[in-house]
Amino acid sequence: MNILVLSGSNVGRKTEIATKALYQELKDHYSDHDLHYLNLKDLDMVFADGRNFLDYKGDTQTVARSVMEADVIFIGTPIFQASIPASLKNVFDLLPQKGLEHKTVGIIASSGSNRHYLIPELQLKPILNYMKANVTPRYVYLNDRDFGIDDIRNDDVLFRIKDLVNETMILADTYQEILRKEDEKFGF
Repeated sequence: MNILVLSGSNVGRKTEIATKALYQELKDHYSDHDLHYLNLKDLDMVFADGRNFLDYKGDTQTVARSVMEADVIFIGTPIFQASIPASLKNVFDLLPQKGLEHKTVGIIASSGSNRHYLIPELQLKPILNYMKANVTPRYVYLNDRDFGIDDIRNDDVLFRIKDLVNETMILADTYQEILRKEDEKFGF
């Protein structure tokens, strides 16, 4: 399977630290898959303007194509002002309405406090569901206390990341098998 880890922030380090820990977990246990890591902070994206995602150029096209070609996507997002960042919303706006159909998505989110732990549930999941993603029911949420300078210091969070990766991959494998069986019904 084609697996994309997307760090959905163009500022800060915590989302990058969290998604790199998740990416390392994938490399350690799922290296037989096609693994990709994109960090919006490192890319020069333009704002979505309604055109077809194939018509964008440069980094914007790279991100749009990577999302569209992925079977599994792990989305990392910070929570700013009780919301996902505009940089991540822009990625969704680049894609067609059913752009996440038949894709399994896992979420890892971070915030400065525990007060925003429901933002992935109340804001991000509805967007993903609208775009027809198969969303892993649980997600990983981190706050400032879980981070060191350049790493995650909370072992419980590392275990939850491992569980998220495993749960998402099991869900993706199962979903792909169901889709394969449905396709076989047509006999061509």
